[in-house]
Amino acid sequence: MSFENIKLVIKNNIATLTLNRPEKLNSFTQAMHEEIKAAFIEIENQSVRAMVITGEGRAFCAGQDLGDRDIDAEEEFDAGDSLEQNYNPLIRKMHNAPFPIICAVNGVAAGAGANLALACDIVVAARSAKFIQAFAKIGLIPDAGGTWSLPRKVGLARAIGLSMLAEPLSAEKACEWGLIWQVVDDDKLSQEVERMALHLAHQPTVALANIKQALRASASNSMSEQLDLERDLQSASAKTDDFREGVAAFLEKRKPVFTGK
Repeated sequence: MSFENIKLVIKNNIATLTLNRPEKLNSFTQAMHEEIKAAFIEIENQSVRAMVITGEGRAFCAGQDLGDRDIDAEEEFDAGDSLEQNYNPLIRKMHNAPFPIICAVNGVAAGAGANLALACDIVVAARSAKFIQAFAKIGLIPDAGGTWSLPRKVGLARAIGLSMLAEPLSAEKACEWGLIWQVVDDDKLSQEVERMALHLAHQPTVALANIKQALRASASNSMSEQLDLERDLQSASAKTDDFREGVAAFLEKRKPVFTGK
């Protein structure tokens, strides 16, 4: 399928999805949402073991393109419908993806764009990037999973400050606060993310997916529930070909060759 608002490249078991509306800072439209849905279907039908999400041009994503919506200031508008139809299914799909997702934040990430980035498993940002929870500026609350991810990553006090003040947060401060994984110089971003994606694409994919599931569940599980989940996921992980290969490689003192199975 050809795309106009995104780019999709699948190579070496890595899917790279690039938001491609640089003239509008890669802000979301309904057409972009439809293309992203189609892209994930294509990804699910191929042997993808890692994914990268990034933006074209000088921004990662400026959030929702308000010009794409039929909004009349004099009439009631149901913003929740767009969440239910577009953003929420996307965030759930990313959380449940059976492979790691890296976000390469190449510039400003605002509104839903910021929270799309935070929904990824590993976030690497260019030094010039900024994160902005811009919702309060137009009388809305953080969405696309923002109210879930922010307090878990940075704590309630910082989550409230970011959400209510809607001030830009630098990439370096975001990293210092534990909101993202890494900051790199702008001209090193693509190289670093490619290196990381290649590494992850050669790791035991099922185990990585189970790591995602276990860590994301830990915030709401009791200790007993988490121990039960660890037991079940460890049992499933130990039944994979990659586990057997990992043990064999360790005993034979060689580098393992994982297949993702």
